Amino acid sequence: MRPHNSGHWSMDGAVTSQFENHLRAVLDLPLGDPRPRARWTVMVNVLGGDYPDMYHAYLHCMARDPGLRVHMYGKDVKPGRKVGHVNVFGDDLDDVRERARHAAAYLRGDITE
Repeated sequence: MRPHNSGHWSMDGAVTSQFENHLRAVLDLPLGDPRPRARWTVMVNVLGGDYPDMYHAYLHCMARDPGLRVHMYGKDVKPGRKVGHVNVFGDDLDDVRERARHAAAYLRGDITE
């Protein structure tokens, strides 16, 4: 059994991620604190688009939003294939949603600004 994709938000949004707690449980170690770091964490999947080289888009996103957490999986980029996800956390739900959606759309090539 492995942690599910629905827990990817916990990589950045929880004090101890689902993934770390999975390892702690398997190794018979005490579980970590699963509480959220902020009121809201939003995760948006990054799907491959028409641009196989996402490196420059990645640099743009990180420079535009230092609070953004981008997780790329090292997969070949193909249109529609899940190649990563972005996490954003904060106290304003509308703000974190917009930031996460913008980054995923920019990485895919849907927007260029």
